[in-house]
Amino acid sequence: MEAHVDKDTCIGCGLCTSICESIFEMDDDGKAVAKNPDVPSELEDEAKDAEASCPVNAISVS
Repeated sequence: MEAHVDKDTCIGCGLCTSICESIFEMDDDGKAVAKNPDVPSELEDEAKDAEASCPVNAISVS
């Protein structure tokens, strides 16, 4: 499974990092980034929760 953040859509709310800090972090530009785009199986549920919680649908996990 792979995680991706669309930085053009991201508003930098930080919700994804609070849900799944092992995969997502805030970049220097104030927007989220997938620091570990290859999601290990034990973090798939957290990463999917972050995707579902993004208020602007900037995250894709597939």
